Amino acid sequence: MLGFIPLGFLALFYFYPLAGILGLGLAEGLAGGFMLSSGMLEVLRFTLWQALLSTALTLALGLPGAYILANYAFRGKTLFRAVTAVPFVMPTLVVAAAFSALLGPTGWVNTALVEFFDLAEPPVRFVRTFPAILTAHVFYNLTIVLRLVGDFWSRLGPRLEKAAAALGANRWETFRRVTLPLLAPAIAAAGLLVFIFDFSSFAVVLILGGPRFATLEVEIFRQVTAFGNLPAAAVLSLIQLGCTLALTVIYLRFSARTSRPVDARAMSARQGRLPPAGSLRGLTLRAVLAAILLLTTAPLAALAAGSVVNLSPERTRTGALERGFTPAFYAALTSEETSSVVTNSPIQAAGVSLGFAAFTVALALLLGLPTAWVLAKRDLPALNRLIDPLLMLPLGTSAVTLGLGFIVVLDSPPFDLRTSPLLVPLAHTLVAFPFVVRSMTPAIGSIRPRLRSAAAVLGASPWQVIRTIDLPLVRRAATVAAAFAFTISLGEFGATAIVTRPQFQTIPSVIYRLLGRPGALNYGQALALSTILMLLTLGATLAIERYRSPGEEF
Repeated sequence: MLGFIPLGFLALFYFYPLAGILGLGLAEGLAGGFMLSSGMLEVLRFTLWQALLSTALTLALGLPGAYILANYAFRGKTLFRAVTAVPFVMPTLVVAAAFSALLGPTGWVNTALVEFFDLAEPPVRFVRTFPAILTAHVFYNLTIVLRLVGDFWSRLGPRLEKAAAALGANRWETFRRVTLPLLAPAIAAAGLLVFIFDFSSFAVVLILGGPRFATLEVEIFRQVTAFGNLPAAAVLSLIQLGCTLALTVIYLRFSARTSRPVDARAMSARQGRLPPAGSLRGLTLRAVLAAILLLTTAPLAALAAGSVVNLSPERTRTGALERGFTPAFYAALTSEETSSVVTNSPIQAAGVSLGFAAFTVALALLLGLPTAWVLAKRDLPALNRLIDPLLMLPLGTSAVTLGLGFIVVLDSPPFDLRTSPLLVPLAHTLVAFPFVVRSMTPAIGSIRPRLRSAAAVLGASPWQVIRTIDLPLVRRAATVAAAFAFTISLGEFGATAIVTRPQFQTIPSVIYRLLGRPGALNYGQALALSTILMLLTLGATLAIERYRSPGEEF
């Protein structure tokens, strides 16, 4: 019976909203001829093109990096892997703010160039351009290629390559005829996953692309918030949902083919020392590592520095904002100057975000624990086969689509929640729920049945068995699951931007609001709030790495 609790939650807050979008899109959108709109076709064309180009660029930089990680052992390799993984766990709004701090009109690069060459205006036009979208996507998804392809490559072992070389094949022929066919499933899986993330990109395109560019996700948001055109948004959601779910199914098939047992002997036999820096090969490999490090660290470093250094002096209502180091941006977060009659202040938004995150953690664990317990039982294979794929469906659905579904169907009794702040943590829980289950299922499955039997023989009640046997053994996994849910809730912006009320805005919502306002103080507050969100995300990520068990999937 426990398995039906999460199924009921999914039925009410996932399938029911999607059914509402389907009905609205078919009844009003398609019937009204919206499918033939040239504007919508252009949005779809741009969404596909930018995702395809972003994926190609990510693979172009990621594959050389994966080659180095798989074939060479070098000092600082573990730190390199950790640093390059940081961008992927960052909320997309923080990524957009970081690139704005580095390459925006008042960012570090433009400020330095203007002063050094005594220019009248910033020379680098990066924000609100197509290259900005592509660069941010590569920054965000590069670690997918490094991890998926690099780890798979390192497990192949060098025997086949050595055999090809012994038969007279040169290095290029060996790679083309032996290594590349073996790597193809891993490259395809990584490329598809990157494409899925780029296809459903929202905050990066919204902020770094500006009004000139719109993916399906951004256009859905604009149709709902700017025009109130729910039928048009529903049609776009149907297109996006069909594409992402189909791509997710294909990705899972390729991902299953990349499963290969770890052979420590083969991994150590493959990896050697980096060639000397004086050789062309050694210089090229080090240049690749340096380029990857620069891409993954410079924007976040610029973000943190921009939150405490003012590059554009101005006069505010409370006095002059001098140039140079200043704590004014952080101090302004606690003032009511940034709030209004209908919106909350940054410090209030922080409280709202933490409250939503706590609710998300509690609800995700409440639903995830019994689900993981059912999936860990080997005597219910039919139920497991039913529940397991259903849990993955929210991961293939964009957050903006989920938010639109909530607006469409949750507006009448007994589920009249359109004006309720509960919609935000409910949407966050839908996204976090699969991660929670994936974190806890291996831990519960590893509990030996004889421990429970021994406790029962000694007179323990079922509740005492759970409290004294099960819970202590799954505590680490529960901590990881809670950290996942907490991180996802803090950084989620797509669904939040659709369903949140102005007086309950979260940290990402306030960052977006501040970035859209003129003035150095507003911009500095956006960077300060983004830095706080970055540090909170990093803290939760460190907790995940600290308590993660080897058998966990995430």
